Amino acid sequence: MVTAPEKGADANSRVANEFSARRLSAYDHFMTTAPAASAVVTFEEARHLVEHHATGISGAEGGVVDLLSAAGRVLSEKIVADRDFPPFPRATRDGYAVRAADVSEVPARLELIGEIKAGDSSAGLTVQRGQTASIMTGAPLPPGADAVVMVEYTAQSGGTVEIKRTVKLGENFVACGAEAHVGQVLLERGARVDQAAVAIAASVGKSTLQVFRKPRIAVLATGDEIVAVDLTPGPAQIRNSNSYSLAVQIQNAGGEAVLLPVAPDEPVRLRALIEEGLKSDLLLLAGGVSMGKFDLVELVLAELKAEFYFTGALIQPGRPVVFGRCMRGRTGHSSAHPIYFFGLPGNPVSTMVTFELFVRPIILALSGCAPQALIFLKARLKSNVRTKTGLKRFLPAILSGEFENAEVELARWQGSGDIAALAASNCYLVIPPDREQIGAGEWVSVMVR
Repeated sequence: MVTAPEKGADANSRVANEFSARRLSAYDHFMTTAPAASAVVTFEEARHLVEHHATGISGAEGGVVDLLSAAGRVLSEKIVADRDFPPFPRATRDGYAVRAADVSEVPARLELIGEIKAGDSSAGLTVQRGQTASIMTGAPLPPGADAVVMVEYTAQSGGTVEIKRTVKLGENFVACGAEAHVGQVLLERGARVDQAAVAIAASVGKSTLQVFRKPRIAVLATGDEIVAVDLTPGPAQIRNSNSYSLAVQIQNAGGEAVLLPVAPDEPVRLRALIEEGLKSDLLLLAGGVSMGKFDLVELVLAELKAEFYFTGALIQPGRPVVFGRCMRGRTGHSSAHPIYFFGLPGNPVSTMVTFELFVRPIILALSGCAPQALIFLKARLKSNVRTKTGLKRFLPAILSGEFENAEVELARWQGSGDIAALAASNCYLVIPPDREQIGAGEWVSVMVR
């Protein structure tokens, strides 16, 4: 019997039902491969686990780059002093080079024998008893002199200088080699190249530097509700902001972001994209790690025989955060290597917070850099805070005040999806898990972002 063609609405309904049936069947299959036990740990335990694994990671050699291009990269070589620093006893004040014993009693009158500017050699000038030489900041101290009197404590008249204030031996100059000796290591392998490191490299004549390769960090946003940035979302959809915010955080941490297509809540396509992400040095998944029926990330990872080190942390925001690794082949490698992954909660604030708390140490290690401790500042709380106990909280806040008079207050936010509140904040207020109320004026911990 020949049947009539289905009408459009009926066809769409049938396809949707078939897709749902396939997805539910796949879900039931993946349920059998779920992690054997949930490992929800404290914040401190989670952080220590990440740091422990970071210590076993080595960065990959990158190559040679010019000095300015090295900014933000990690050194794969040591930088050593090519001469003593300073290479001569260097004056730190404008004034007069003297023998301290000659000005032990003031006023004292000394014979002016010459002038030494920065960049000049003091050759030919030797300060004898009762003599002095005019000297500028940065100039070499002449032989015989052992201190510099600041110019404001002197008066010159012709070839004579009146010294009105005593100085101690060694005052107002830096001895030769006081900062570093030739051959001394100034920057260790694994140091991040910042403005001070660039200055050091330039001072020893390094116009190029050997650096580690930037690690490739795959980013995979998940969820049927996520659409591309340039699309108009439906009534129940949102644009993909997580991939882009994570990409910026990755770049700031020294990595190179690899953005993958958004993964649907369907295990076959999700698995294919996870396997693609595991070809990078680290995989970050945003969303799909909560307890919902279609939160499939952990199930797919379990089928890939992933090791899970924790599947949640007692924090807010970001409680469902997941950390583990899979044995997968890396790009450019023939054998399998352990590739770490993080499952980050899908709410944007949670994603950004958990990156800073847990992901950054792994990226630093992959970059060749030693993990860095989290830095917490102290500030006075501007207004009372009430919360529930049980979770360590990292809540968007605003740090203000002038100079050392720092104050902090919570930003007005509507939960971990409130990107606008996070953008208006400049730090996180850290609330211990055992505090239900903190009064205005108390000193509290702050994590600057």
